[in-house]
Amino acid sequence: MSYFPRLRLRRLRSARVLRSLVRETELNTRDLVYPLFVEESSGRIREIESMPGIFRYSLDRLSEEIDDVSSLGIPAVILFGIPEQKDEVGSGAYDPNGVVQSAIPRIKERHPDLLVITDVCLCEYTSHGHCGLVVDGTIDNDRTLELLAKTAVSHVQAGADMVAPSDMMDGRVAATRQALDAAGYHNIPILAYSAKFASAFYGPFREAAESVPQFGDRRSYQMDPANSREALREIEQDIAEGADIVMVKPALAYLDVIRQARDSFSIPIAAYNVSGEYALVKAAAQHGWVDEKQVVLEILTAVKRAGADIIITYHAKEVARWLATGQNEER
Repeated sequence: MSYFPRLRLRRLRSARVLRSLVRETELNTRDLVYPLFVEESSGRIREIESMPGIFRYSLDRLSEEIDDVSSLGIPAVILFGIPEQKDEVGSGAYDPNGVVQSAIPRIKERHPDLLVITDVCLCEYTSHGHCGLVVDGTIDNDRTLELLAKTAVSHVQAGADMVAPSDMMDGRVAATRQALDAAGYHNIPILAYSAKFASAFYGPFREAAESVPQFGDRRSYQMDPANSREALREIEQDIAEGADIVMVKPALAYLDVIRQARDSFSIPIAAYNVSGEYALVKAAAQHGWVDEKQVVLEILTAVKRAGADIIITYHAKEVARWLATGQNEER
């Protein structure tokens, strides 16, 4: 006589309502942050060739996109600026009249409840494309900190709700926190790009932000993709320096790091579903090789299941529409 186990796990998969009741991870629009590229120009909306559906907006054309984001219930955006002029010291990053500093009040005046996060880095603003000052052919960590902190303060003075240092210089969270506090911005949170890996998945972003390094690469400051223990050390250090939220970037190839961070720390965790991840799905979908909606929802659900509380993703608007119509119920 053969004995079948009393427990049949398929019982709870037998109907849609049951599957919904026992679902362990729910993806919500309120989990999402939408990246926005704004350029120092006028009258322009330009699609980014390697990121179908994603555009660069001039300051005077930004309102249409912000209205759309807000109407979909997406709670936050993260801003990336592309200046008209670049120089060796990235002066456009901390210019009080710079592109990001000009975009923030336009957004807040139109949608004051939309959370505006700003990326704090020099790479979009330097002529050499690196995230810090170049001295004798190398990135000078400590001299860069003052400029990053200055950039963060200028963003908050313009109305930013949160700043996100992404440069991976040692000590930049502490420098930013000190500068914000000294300027009286004690309540402005810091979202730290804590475990930011030197990834091949950033290619389309660098086209969008015009931030390709003009020499060398960023491996002396971004993390080795082979290292997860080091990622936890980076996160621990940023928390000690005053980070309110930490980030793992990229997301999909680093789900294990997100999970290790979730198991190790109680702080909120963000994950960046980066440009290359977006572009791969878009390209495959355009060829009819994958079901775009199902693949995107599966990827982002996996990111949340791994432990992310916040997901920065270029898919945010599409996902918000799918979730609003209940199209995530069956996967």
